[in-house]
Amino acid sequence: MLKPVAEFDCLVLGCGNPLIGDDGFGPAVIEHLEKNYLLPDSVAAIDCGTSIRDILFDLLLSPQKPRKMIVIDVTDSPDLAPGEIREIEIEQIRPEKIGDFSLHQFPTTNMLNEIKEETPIDVRVFVAQIAGLPSEVKPGLSDPVRAAIPVMCERIMQEIESTHNQRRSP
Repeated sequence: MLKPVAEFDCLVLGCGNPLIGDDGFGPAVIEHLEKNYLLPDSVAAIDCGTSIRDILFDLLLSPQKPRKMIVIDVTDSPDLAPGEIREIEIEQIRPEKIGDFSLHQFPTTNMLNEIKEETPIDVRVFVAQIAGLPSEVKPGLSDPVRAAIPVMCERIMQEIESTHNQRRSP
């Protein structure tokens, strides 16, 4: 039986809709992590699709909190090349994306800000630049975004290791 998300030291949340092209990056990262890495028992890698709000709400209400939460999604930023990965602050989520897919269905930004500011959880948001999003249902990632999956996984594993090392430090 899986324990509640708040009982893990680290949560990795892959956001996005795999039916909408590059928006499926977050779930694809979670799938790659689960197939290619041995995650510590203290880490939960969750394909949360377009329902991150439910998890964030549970975390806000839970008396127990993880040490770190890593959110994986996509962005559409004119200064990034397709497939380029960047860590962003919650405030950097582009306003025009608020009505969009995955992480961008808000009040999620408000909950992320509240978690970051009102809890001890270290919130990290990593995004990959899309090559584009289809105007209709079209599964599958573009080549540059697909190539970013192992790069993102390595970055996530660095974050997990830093969390694990902090836990063991006196």
